[in-house]
Amino acid sequence: MARSKLIIAASESNADILHATGFRAPDSFAFLETGGKKHILLNDLEIDRGRAKAKVDVVDSYSELSRSAPSKPGKSPSFAKVVAAWLASKNATKVKVPTEFPLGIARDLKKYGIDVKPADGPFFPERELKSRTEVQGIEHAIRIAETGMARGMEILRAASIKKDGTLSIAGATLTSEGLRSEIECAILKAGGEARGDSIVACGDQACDPHDRGSGPLRAHQLIILDIFPRDARTGWFGDITRTVVRGRATADQRALWETCLEGQKSALAAIKPGVKGMGIHDAIKSSFAEKGYPTSVFEGRWRGFFHGTGHGLGLEVHEHPRFASTTFLPGQVLTVEPGIYWPGIGGVRHEDVILVTKSGARLLTSFPKPFEI
Repeated sequence: MARSKLIIAASESNADILHATGFRAPDSFAFLETGGKKHILLNDLEIDRGRAKAKVDVVDSYSELSRSAPSKPGKSPSFAKVVAAWLASKNATKVKVPTEFPLGIARDLKKYGIDVKPADGPFFPERELKSRTEVQGIEHAIRIAETGMARGMEILRAASIKKDGTLSIAGATLTSEGLRSEIECAILKAGGEARGDSIVACGDQACDPHDRGSGPLRAHQLIILDIFPRDARTGWFGDITRTVVRGRATADQRALWETCLEGQKSALAAIKPGVKGMGIHDAIKSSFAEKGYPTSVFEGRWRGFFHGTGHGLGLEVHEHPRFASTTFLPGQVLTVEPGIYWPGIGGVRHEDVILVTKSGARLLTSFPKPFEI
């Protein structure tokens, strides 16, 4: 007999339980899939909303179950004891849990007679292939991301260049922090969530792919804008990166930008069902090396192309599969984002989102790729 599936997590931060229930809640609750039916166990604060909105078969009351669970006089039963009683009432004494399942709760469930075993691999492998409705949800999140990108470009275009090379807007120095705030306000107004971690990185800061950026933005330098908001209504993520220069680019900056774009175009053209991502990734790295940008450690710092070509996108901003570890299948949604990072010149990354189709890849992003603005 197959093990029942158990998750205990907050759906605002755990994609598996959000996928399973369609119910967004900030606090942890229990989900059980057994005998072909989905069950959740909610406290009094959430139970009415859960019964109205959760996409499950049964919504049970934690408070009602806790009153019937065994406990010492004058003491309420522990959370694990209530969950164990709930599982036993559904003949689900053998459960499979995600690898990130809370260790303490797993230990206590075992103490109360529940056989707990972690899953081997993705908990819901079906999440890898998106339905038409799910793709539409991602596309809407991408539109939110593009709204933020448009605001970022608008501010950069409006910025004046001061004598010291820094950018200024309305008489004040334009900083990474200030531009990030403008981008994320636009995201909020468009119905998205951004948690202050959008990337606005200028010059050599952009040579560290996950440096959020700080301090004054400067003219005539490469600026990476990487925006990955969540749709506040549905939980789907969008993701987009553009690299621009406010002012005039040098020949070295232009060569870096164009070489990276050629790499992304080659990847987009090569993606189709049955093709291995690792082959495309390796080909891009080799092409960059042939054009003068080999990947290596130089003076104690990585330079070249030293991250993945892309990642799955959905209810998590980084989810299964990774680009280089997959063989492409119709229905996968992935980012395609090669980058070149060369201290002294700057960093470039071009990122778009694609849907793998039966014959190739369909772009889900539509925002243009300006260079000098």
